[in-house]
Amino acid sequence: MHEALFSLYVFGTLWTITVWKLVGYCGVALFGGRWLVQVLASRRAGRPVMPVAFWIMSVLGSSMLLSYFIWGKNDSVGILSNIFPAAVYSYNLLLLWRSSERRSVTGRDAG
Repeated sequence: MHEALFSLYVFGTLWTITVWKLVGYCGVALFGGRWLVQVLASRRAGRPVMPVAFWIMSVLGSSMLLSYFIWGKNDSVGILSNIFPAAVYSYNLLLLWRSSERRSVTGRDAG
């Protein structure tokens, strides 16, 4: 997965693209795109909101970046900068899942 898939010149610099770099690029796209999802949801609601898609994109993007830094680049700074936020995003998704479970059992918000 470290073999070059293709190369291209970007701003006068040769970029060599591997499978791991594609994983990293997709992670960056998800991680950055989550803010667009958040802004659109907030605009629709007329107040600041954090939609479930934001947390899902956070977990997926962070997991993909973590995979890239572990197996693609072997970079401890990248690993540390993604492992702790990934745990927080996962925890928030768990809380959302638990609260939706309570609502489905009681028929109302159990908060």
